Amino acid sequence: QVQLVESGGGLVQPGGSLRLSCAASGSILIINTIGWYRQAPGKERELVAAITSSCTINYADSVKGQFTISRDNTKNTVYLQMNNLEAEDTAVYYCNADVVFWDAVRSRSLEVWGQGTLVTVSS
Repeated sequence: QVQLVESGGGLVQPGGSLRLSCAASGSILIINTIGWYRQAPGKERELVAAITSSCTINYADSVKGQFTISRDNTKNTVYLQMNNLEAEDTAVYYCNADVVFWDAVRSRSLEVWGQGTLVTVSS
């Protein structure tokens, strides 16, 4: 069907930067909204940033001015540029997408999650 594969996580010092990528694959016809969520230890999963097919962007208040989301429709990929990282940004970051795909018979809508990539901000 459809898969989301994240990459780019890792260990970074406070004040550093990371760029996450999420590539969607499968019989995708349309990617509507695609974005990033994160879940820190002991906390609920929360929206970080999302971008629609018309490039309307929504950021969590906590990351405005710090993170930048973008998408490349030719590659079915979404990016999250994270700057000036702080310990509070430590979390597993998940890619999420609302897609329309072809299942060999008809088109169908589906919400898909990636497996997550760990971002650790520590000195």
